[in-house]
Amino acid sequence: PRRDFLPRGSGIVTRRPLILQLIFSKTEYAEFLHCKSKKFTDFDEVRQEIEAETDRVTGTNKGISPVPINLRVYSPHVLNLTLIDLPGITKVPVGDQPQDIEYQIREMILQFISRESSLILAVTPANMDLANSDALKMAKEVDPQGLRTIGVITKLDLMDEGTDARDVLENKLLPLRRGYIGVVNRSQKDIDGKKDIRAALAAERKFFLSHPAYRHMADRMGTPHLQKVLNQQLTNHIRETLPALRSKLQSQLLSLEKEVEEYKNFRPDDPTRKTKALLQMVQQFGVDFEKRIEGSGDQVDTLELSGGARINRIFHERFPFELVKMEFDEKDLRREISYAIKNIHTGLFTPDLAFEAIVKKQVVKLKEPCLKCVDLVIQELINTVRQCTSKVPP
Repeated sequence: PRRDFLPRGSGIVTRRPLILQLIFSKTEYAEFLHCKSKKFTDFDEVRQEIEAETDRVTGTNKGISPVPINLRVYSPHVLNLTLIDLPGITKVPVGDQPQDIEYQIREMILQFISRESSLILAVTPANMDLANSDALKMAKEVDPQGLRTIGVITKLDLMDEGTDARDVLENKLLPLRRGYIGVVNRSQKDIDGKKDIRAALAAERKFFLSHPAYRHMADRMGTPHLQKVLNQQLTNHIRETLPALRSKLQSQLLSLEKEVEEYKNFRPDDPTRKTKALLQMVQQFGVDFEKRIEGSGDQVDTLELSGGARINRIFHERFPFELVKMEFDEKDLRREISYAIKNIHTGLFTPDLAFEAIVKKQVVKLKEPCLKCVDLVIQELINTVRQCTSKVPP
């Protein structure tokens, strides 16, 4: 039997990533990571649990969250496959959604599709311009060569009369290394009318066989073919990425073994251990402090200037402003220079003493703005030190 357990509806339905593991098994049941002790045999309950778990974290008013729901489905009718269902791009916030909903969903999607070990299923409706597809655009950002991207074209049955997606499905319009697969899903009306998935798959097959633009490629279209292709390509992809993954794991294992070796003769009261820990904290503090001053840290403050940027502003904006505020009378200066020269002048040349007397008097005027600038820089350095010490373990 075909199981229908993913929530469907209008608007944004997927509001948390759903990590779905399909596992071939003789018995059929489902289990969630958040309630592992319970086995679900009624798949209507699975759908209800997905909806309830989504609402538990995001609320009931269209909120979103990057925290995934983990679901395993064991069945004799599936191929071994792991899928991650992600929210669709939303442009305008509704309900409890934040104003930057589009940015948040983009970041959530990129977090998953950026991984080199994953395949990207770029789903695009046929009744929209492929060149404006958000899915393909984002896939191209992380996979410019199209090595990991499989195009899926939906809603082929809803295209305007006299138009078709033949060029796209034949991989001619916007070519992808892994090509495109067309599918025809159930409409919302079909779902509301409880149309059986088996009947939907038969209708999909009939659509491709009877459509003049697609009948020559009907064997390469449809949901069952997509499932086989995904399983095959994922297997090949794992085979290709496994050597690099194995190498990375071996490197991490050696590093951990080395660390374990260090702890074999570990004594909590060993003074050298404490000294080493202290030196590591000081070193990490120094690195964090330098990054905050240079502006190369991993956390960027988007609310106000801080660290090196603020100090730079003090020197280049605040200090010149303080200097400009200083009162300066050129006539008085000329008169002072004249008196100084006359009072000290004893020979042919103007004595250095007269120059020093005038300069010292002018330099004294710079003292106050300089000290103010120093105080501001010291205050910012203290703030930076506090931010860095907050990361040091107690």
